[in-house]
Amino acid sequence: MSWTPVCVEGHFGEWLQGRMGKGGPVALVTVRCPALTVRAPGEGELPFSRGQLASFAAQLGIAPRFPGTVRTAPLGGGAGASTATLVALARAAGVTVSAERLAAACLAVEGASDPLMFPRPDALLWASREGRILRQMPAPPACHILGGFWGAPHRTDPGDENFDDIADLVEAWAAAVTRRDLPACARLASASARRCTARRGASLAQSDPMPELARDLGALGWLRAHTGSARGLIFAPGTLPAQGAAALAEAGLTGVLTFGTGAA
Repeated sequence: MSWTPVCVEGHFGEWLQGRMGKGGPVALVTVRCPALTVRAPGEGELPFSRGQLASFAAQLGIAPRFPGTVRTAPLGGGAGASTATLVALARAAGVTVSAERLAAACLAVEGASDPLMFPRPDALLWASREGRILRQMPAPPACHILGGFWGAPHRTDPGDENFDDIADLVEAWAAAVTRRDLPACARLASASARRCTARRGASLAQSDPMPELARDLGALGWLRAHTGSARGLIFAPGTLPAQGAAALAEAGLTGVLTFGTGAA
């Protein structure tokens, strides 16, 4: 079988993630990351069982034969590696279904999915455990992220709903992206990250180096993977500090990288 070469972007944590009101769905705004990708076909092993791949193929109405992939997005990093892998496999196999149907197929395999099958995933408020769009909004303003991975990999548990209510942050976010206010977006991302870190444990909140790094390096704010190890500092375009990568590495982050994101 011939494959169509494809490259699918991952993401780098979330601008926001949490519950939409008491008992509401887990929702997020993802951070688009062109620096972390999954390419197909490739020689790398797939992070899914034969049964999962058979289920994915059945959802899409195709034969359960897929190529390997090449990933720069790490598993368990909060970089969307598993969702990006499934999207890459489907597109390499020539699948042309809608983004909504592809999201449903990914959800059936993973139980929770990132919106990486959509052309502008960071312009969506996404219900990750339901595979549906809750709200469309403008993408965040253009910015640069300086980040890396802190701590051990931690893959998403689709049954994990241990998140704060972020309905207030979402309303403020919608207003901030509409007026292209990057400092406000950074403050809201920091608030969501702090809520998540605090809920995950006092010891984690005390040891996480990102608030201090944001202060010392003059970042507008910081963000994190709410169920992963990705951590990032938010800067206006052209303001990345020369010593930033070294400071993150010294603080214990691995895989340090920089990338542009948001709407140009």
